[in-house]
Amino acid sequence: MANWYMLTLVGRDRPGIVARVTSALFEAGCNLGETSMIRLGDNFTVMMLVRSEADESGLRAALAPVLEDLALVLHVDPASGERHPRPVPDVRILVHGADRTGIVSQVTARAADAGLNILDLESDVGGSDEEPIYILQIEGVATRGVEAIESALAPLQADGVKVDVQPIDTMIG
Repeated sequence: MANWYMLTLVGRDRPGIVARVTSALFEAGCNLGETSMIRLGDNFTVMMLVRSEADESGLRAALAPVLEDLALVLHVDPASGERHPRPVPDVRILVHGADRTGIVSQVTARAADAGLNILDLESDVGGSDEEPIYILQIEGVATRGVEAIESALAPLQADGVKVDVQPIDTMIG
């Protein structure tokens, strides 16, 4: 019987990480489900659902040479492998402001209180060293409507944070 695992791998970014990891998994007879891979700073993170006939120790053994060679850290959790309904985002929040501690916390706490289920969040720091600008983009499901999110985030504008809440119209079918 096949087991499903959520693998999280983290390490310094370099060419070939995805190829080496997925090749080792293929050679071990694993099948990939959903995956997400992203570079943050000089680091690279891979999250993937993997189906394997092996147990966790067998999976770790199959990846050991790649982990050692690429200096990757592996975290393994048992996971559910059935098809997951993929929520469709209906709101996008764009935030720009002077980089300061607490922007992400303030935005996400207010949005959560207004019924936002975050599906994707990306942030970056732009501008210059002298005047850094924090840039945040969130997509999610507004369970109480886009207007509730707009109202909840409006007070942040007074603190010099530009917040733009946009409905996402997705045509399915």
